[in-house]
Amino acid sequence: MMKHLLNTCGILACLSTAAFAYDNIFDSNSNLWINYVGDHAIAGSPWGLHLEIQNRRADSGRDWQQLLLRPGVNYALNPNLSFSAGWAYVKTYPYGDHPAVHAFPENRAWEQVVYTGKALGLEWQNRLRLEQRWIGEMKNTSTGWDVNRWRYENRIRYMLRTTVPLTENKKTYLALWDEVFVNFGSNVAGNIFDQNRAFAGVGRKLTETTRVELGFMEQTLQRRHASSATPQVWENNHTITLWVISKWPFGKG
Repeated sequence: MMKHLLNTCGILACLSTAAFAYDNIFDSNSNLWINYVGDHAIAGSPWGLHLEIQNRRADSGRDWQQLLLRPGVNYALNPNLSFSAGWAYVKTYPYGDHPAVHAFPENRAWEQVVYTGKALGLEWQNRLRLEQRWIGEMKNTSTGWDVNRWRYENRIRYMLRTTVPLTENKKTYLALWDEVFVNFGSNVAGNIFDQNRAFAGVGRKLTETTRVELGFMEQTLQRRHASSATPQVWENNHTITLWVISKWPFGKG
């Protein structure tokens, strides 16, 4: 077991060294995300609807960064284990010191499993999400910018999240989570590591089904690498984030 662990660490060290072998460019941005996330059970059944809208703003909120719409269907196997699947639409706009040439769309299918357990006196949420992505590559034509082709990629994401009560009634709490993103597939070259998001904030339960969380998220993102002759661009996105989170049920049961 220890031998396999050491071999794995050695491989990761080599990959890390190779990743920074090129000249790197670091793009630092101040962003603002305002997000709604709803998981709504249907009439007390194990089935439910997932509804998500994320308004992601660049330049401290003055300009667009991304718009994300993510509907889906949930199934709760038990109180600690649930499965979800759905679709997502994302539009990414030019932002930062190294912007995309033009805004471009993306469509995704996604599947996830969420498991919640207790350790160290806290409740921990583990979320594993798989995404199939169709990313629009833009081309300037005689009629304007349009999608030239859809590039297919896969991505896997893992998030670990916990909360720490700050008041005796537990209505106010500290929210902590980290999520890592990894790309894979034949169309992925040079950015197997996609990004990492680390969040710390304060949450407040408004009702039994609704809460808000306000905090800071540090997003470290590796941009797609055009070739070995071009520098690698890394984004350090310092992001103020507001989450409105609802579990209001549809119907009674």
